[in-house]
Amino acid sequence: MGFRRLAGLVVTFISVFFPGVASSENEIFRDSVVQEIRSWASTPVVFLALGASNERYADLNQAGIDALDKQWLTEREKSDQPLITAVLSSPLSSYLTMIQSRSHGLYAEIIVMDAKGLNAGQSAVTSDFWQGDEDKWQKTYLVGPDAVFIDEIQLNERLGTENVQVTLSIAQNGQVVGAITVEINVTEFRRRRDTGKAELHQFSGRENENR
Repeated sequence: MGFRRLAGLVVTFISVFFPGVASSENEIFRDSVVQEIRSWASTPVVFLALGASNERYADLNQAGIDALDKQWLTEREKSDQPLITAVLSSPLSSYLTMIQSRSHGLYAEIIVMDAKGLNAGQSAVTSDFWQGDEDKWQKTYLVGPDAVFIDEIQLNERLGTENVQVTLSIAQNGQVVGAITVEINVTEFRRRRDTGKAELHQFSGRENENR
């Protein structure tokens, strides 16, 4: 159900930037999709990873954050990648990679960020380790447990696709513990819609979550 409902969110984006989809459907799509993202972003593997990351970096100051971010950028150009490997080999990253893989190209990237805006898990190597200076973290984690931020559609020049990022806070027992960003390939959604293949694989996010 998650993928079918998330497809509806992309229709919402298209209705805003590409007239033709009824604007009255926007909130219906938006609400149902956000609920689905929350359902697979509120599982034990997510909470455990965020809890560990928040505890590990609880006393980290800005200088320490900058040092880790610099280390990440340096490791991207090297074969020895202890920090990148530690994040990508985590159960949370495996979980997010599975979700992205099952979308068959609809999801371009999924990132879970902790209380400092650092990557706690991700489906692929990101350009940086710290997201705390970006809107996706500042307009969700810093706002509250129900915050949702939908960025503008942007062109991915390398792939020639139009993508959009959807970010929402992750809350546990009413307290914000992190945030999640899902980048959606709008071009791929349009292709499926135009060829009558917009029906997506159903994935609740809970099945196989501990594998």
